[in-house]
Amino acid sequence: MPTSHRIRIVDAFTDRPFTGNPAGVLLLDAFPDDAWLQNVAKEVNHAETAFAHRLPAGGDADWALRWFTPATEVDLCGHATLATAHVLQATGAAEGPVRFATRSGVLTTTAHPDGTVAMDFPTAPLTPAELPDGAAEALGAEPLAAYDTGANLGDLLVELADEKTVRALTPDHKALAHHSKRGIIATAPAEDPAGGYDFVSRCFFPRVGIDEDPVTGSAHTALAPFWSQRLGRAQLTGLQASPRSGLVRTELRGDRTLLTGRAVTVIEGDLYG
Repeated sequence: MPTSHRIRIVDAFTDRPFTGNPAGVLLLDAFPDDAWLQNVAKEVNHAETAFAHRLPAGGDADWALRWFTPATEVDLCGHATLATAHVLQATGAAEGPVRFATRSGVLTTTAHPDGTVAMDFPTAPLTPAELPDGAAEALGAEPLAAYDTGANLGDLLVELADEKTVRALTPDHKALAHHSKRGIIATAPAEDPAGGYDFVSRCFFPRVGIDEDPVTGSAHTALAPFWSQRLGRAQLTGLQASPRSGLVRTELRGDRTLLTGRAVTVIEGDLYG
């Protein structure tokens, strides 16, 4: 009989099923070979699938964590980390702060009694950048400015004129794949500052197999310093205005950014293979 593994699909950065960003989560005894991990992520076919296993006590981290899109392994993923922390809390596998060993160093999550999970991530360094030839045409809008987000993300952050422009984007994903290492983060200030969020964004990652990511935690490590400097506040709320949509609370702490959100498990079952 084939080996079975417990798998969960968790919607992250939301408290309602069928919104936010879905992620597969598997808690394992150890990591199988990379080909198996990639095949599972391809089968799950969500933006990311997270794989985690417990580490020996006394080390720098409590769990090892890896993230795969349907096409490749990635260096940093916020929503699948949030989903994993949610599963650890919901199953009783871990309580309080959890330290994850990842390709981006040790990341700490803290589950709170109110159901929120806070994640301590490295702040992305922003460097003004020239927009590559053809990028504006591929995106479908002329940015006001563009910024490189550093090696950890590998994204191009572009500021657009207003929220309406961000929401109306219909990019040429095939063309967009040629203009950054991972993808494009498009952002603008909230049209209504009293609407419950301070800025909007949409994220396009066709180069790693994701045309549009529903809610991207890692992108907010770049959005947080960008908008905190513009708005003069360390604590902000971002709305990722994808069709599924989701909210990310950010708190800039120098070279670290605290990302906070909720999650809900929508599917639980056995994976055979």
